[in-house]
Amino acid sequence: MSFLHLFFTFLKIGLFTIGGGYAMIPLIQSEVLANGWLTQQQLVDFIAVSESTPGPFAINIATFVGMKTYGVLGALATTTGVILPSFVIILLIAKFFLSFRQNRYVQAALSGLRPAVIGLIIAAAYSVAGNIFLTGSLHFDAIGTFFTECIDYKAVIIFILLFGLSRWKKMSPILIILTAGGMGLIFYGFVPAF
Repeated sequence: MSFLHLFFTFLKIGLFTIGGGYAMIPLIQSEVLANGWLTQQQLVDFIAVSESTPGPFAINIATFVGMKTYGVLGALATTTGVILPSFVIILLIAKFFLSFRQNRYVQAALSGLRPAVIGLIIAAAYSVAGNIFLTGSLHFDAIGTFFTECIDYKAVIIFILLFGLSRWKKMSPILIILTAGGMGLIFYGFVPAF
């Protein structure tokens, strides 16, 4: 493996994912797991850290993956690779957008892309949720066993509470992140048996 392989992999990720950082998760997941650069749990951890740190999500996750796999050169390669397609495309759009903005074919293509982006984000959430809410391997010996041994209730409680505060109380994302960290310390650090 070389930093050039990292660069071209993240160039492909940056080029073929429409809709921003969250829409990139399925392709990032596919590539980093197929190449053996991270485990699924490491990827979930990097996603959580990337979301909790300042800056664009895609750049953060690319930098983390590059640093983990090939050090500083890897971080530079993945970060450059993931931003280069967007940079070039946005330059072209800025140059030609006004003349194509009202084009019915451009509008039709954008109308098709919007639901695809939502689908990619939901697919990424579904994939990551399994690692967060389920513990160990799934087994269905008895329905009671599934509910008592396979579900991480602490994660479910944190999710429901913070989703509700975000959705209905319009809690600031900064406060959500700080609250999640505090709840994680309480549930998993100070009171692990809860």
